Amino acid sequence: MRTIDDLDVSGKRVFVRADLNVPLDGERITDDGRIRAALPTVQALRERGARVIVAAHLGRPKGVPDPRFSLRPVAVRLGELLGAEVAFAGDTAGESARATCAALADGQVALLENVRFEPGETSKDDAERGELADRFAELAELYVGDAFGAVHRKHASVFDLPGRLPHAVGGLVLTEVEVLRRLTGDPARPYAVALGGSKVSDKLGVIDNLLGTADRLLIGGGMVFTFLKAKGYEVGSSLLEADQLDTVRGYLERAEREGVEIVLPVDVVAAEKFAADAPHAAVGVEAIPADRMGLDIGPRSQELFAAKIADTRTVFWNGPMGVFEMEPYAGGTRALAQALIDSDAFTVVGGGDSAAAVRALGFDEAAFGHISTGGGASLEYLEGKDLPGIDALA
Repeated sequence: MRTIDDLDVSGKRVFVRADLNVPLDGERITDDGRIRAALPTVQALRERGARVIVAAHLGRPKGVPDPRFSLRPVAVRLGELLGAEVAFAGDTAGESARATCAALADGQVALLENVRFEPGETSKDDAERGELADRFAELAELYVGDAFGAVHRKHASVFDLPGRLPHAVGGLVLTEVEVLRRLTGDPARPYAVALGGSKVSDKLGVIDNLLGTADRLLIGGGMVFTFLKAKGYEVGSSLLEADQLDTVRGYLERAEREGVEIVLPVDVVAAEKFAADAPHAAVGVEAIPADRMGLDIGPRSQELFAAKIADTRTVFWNGPMGVFEMEPYAGGTRALAQALIDSDAFTVVGGGDSAAAVRALGFDEAAFGHISTGGGASLEYLEGKDLPGIDALA
């Protein structure tokens, strides 16, 4: 793949597909991690005299303009971080976008409105996506793919547009792919994977693949209760995917056959209801009350998980250990993050909620080997799937 160093960008309009899908509270950005991750590529292009056109999505507006998902607040924050004004186009690929892009001078930056305001962006129809890609192509002379969080999507600005312009891979995507190749190629061992999040069904493919590559799987989050139920424990009112019990039993049997250690919690924090102020207590997994739900791994499990990470040389983590947004149930996620920091392993935080937890809980991002910007893309890569946005940049 060509990188931006292989392109002559001076004086050229360069369309940069970035991932700026940040959480908003009204118009207030609550976590600007993805904007900061996009800065190096944008800044490198600016310094070389490019006229930078940034495109991104935010949320799922279903192909129609929706002010709740406008990128206008992102344009403001991007400008603050760059130390330079960012022009904002009031539409995605229409009259405002054309005028805004045409007015750029060397080294200036514009941000288009949310690409998902266009139905063609996410369309399953090749012709509809192609029509939008044609309009995008009219805005620029070169294309740079740097939206790792979207490379698993066959979308117009990610998959179709690179075929219409000379293109290169951005620095963020290049780094992400290099890290994932390190995990899937020949990782330093012992290699442990910590998986959390709410549903085991979201992780089926990656668990299946990791049983052939990882030495140790640590399971937490809401998904763990399907594992516990599969082993015969009662889980009270905890999240449970009963239709996945047979699949999970198969994974447990396969792990035993192949010598992969699956580490489950020995205790959980169980609460009367899903609320920060609900009565709660740590209980053994063999004693979860029928009227309580598990919302975090317990203190003994935190110690167990830390011990299982201490001797590793590679760790991949995807998914919080509990409902970290509520302080009473943040202990497991906090302890796991600290265990990664305390280890001598190459540590990879697999994007999504895990990356958000690292920032929300106040950890220094530099203390981890790599923090991914794309949870879904990371998991699909680890599953062995082709990523359309990567294939398009080849």
